[in-house]
Amino acid sequence: MNPITRRGLAAVAFLLAAGSAGAQVQERTIKFGHLNNLGHPTSLGVQKFAEIVAARSGGKIKVQEFAASQLGNELQQQSALQGGVQEMLVASTTSLNGIVKEFGLLDFPFLFANAKQADAMVDGPLGKALAARLPEKGVVVLGFFDLGFRNVTNSKRPIMKGSDLEGLKLRVIPNPVFLETFKTFHANPLPMPFAELYGALESKAVDGQENPFAVIASSKFYEVQKYVSGTNHVYATNPIQISKRFWDRLSPQEQKILQEAATEAQNWQRVVSREVSGKALGELTAKGMVYNDVPPAELAKMRAAVRPVYDKFSGAYDPAIVTLFKSELERISRF
Repeated sequence: MNPITRRGLAAVAFLLAAGSAGAQVQERTIKFGHLNNLGHPTSLGVQKFAEIVAARSGGKIKVQEFAASQLGNELQQQSALQGGVQEMLVASTTSLNGIVKEFGLLDFPFLFANAKQADAMVDGPLGKALAARLPEKGVVVLGFFDLGFRNVTNSKRPIMKGSDLEGLKLRVIPNPVFLETFKTFHANPLPMPFAELYGALESKAVDGQENPFAVIASSKFYEVQKYVSGTNHVYATNPIQISKRFWDRLSPQEQKILQEAATEAQNWQRVVSREVSGKALGELTAKGMVYNDVPPAELAKMRAAVRPVYDKFSGAYDPAIVTLFKSELERISRF
């Protein structure tokens, strides 16, 4: 075979391969829901994901964002995801805790001293072990967005120590770990969908709530709350979820595009989210909220007070996962 013929056959093979790869990517529209307002770091992460997917798929796969609970509250969207009605969701671990209870480990109070530790936990063996239990429940996790450390706001008083929470009606996410944590401090925790929270604060149906600074700012809770306290009691991570029914209909090439886009968007979103969080606190005080840090000695007392929460829930979880969790806490403590 002469060189010209060999080059010709190689070119044909290349074109056939390219055509085959292109055929593996079909025209699709993905409904991607979340709870936060447009402009919040979660929204920015979804938009970054959409941008990457569009570029990698040659515009064939379109991601349509549905912000601010447009597709329903968190549990409704979780159910739609499992049923294959909704393609994607990014939300807290709360709803996942309802289908794989060991996700509750990530909601334990005062686990992490910094964001680097939190990233190491969800990106490491524990995060992978938890995610591996979800496909049989109808969910695939592609990564974890940052939501940030949660802090208490209320309309009554600054929270300077655990006992300052006593008697406060606080909205919490519908999660048994959160309920038990705040009951430890004799608060009155009330589970409530996020979409209903602003109205409840405005009407004084609840005294306060707890969320990261960026959520507090983007949701304009400064309009209906006076005090914001740096409790940093829980680090919130938001799994990037995709419906298993939808995932299984995708070609390997399409799955690769979505997984790589999720990883890239996750890494970008974490940086942006943490930058926004720092600026959000300044915005809250500029809007008239009164901020206070909780003294380190008081935080240590609060951390000690919630140890029974760890023991109570750990006892109901898979011992192998709990053992892994404890070893991972030891590993990340060096970060």
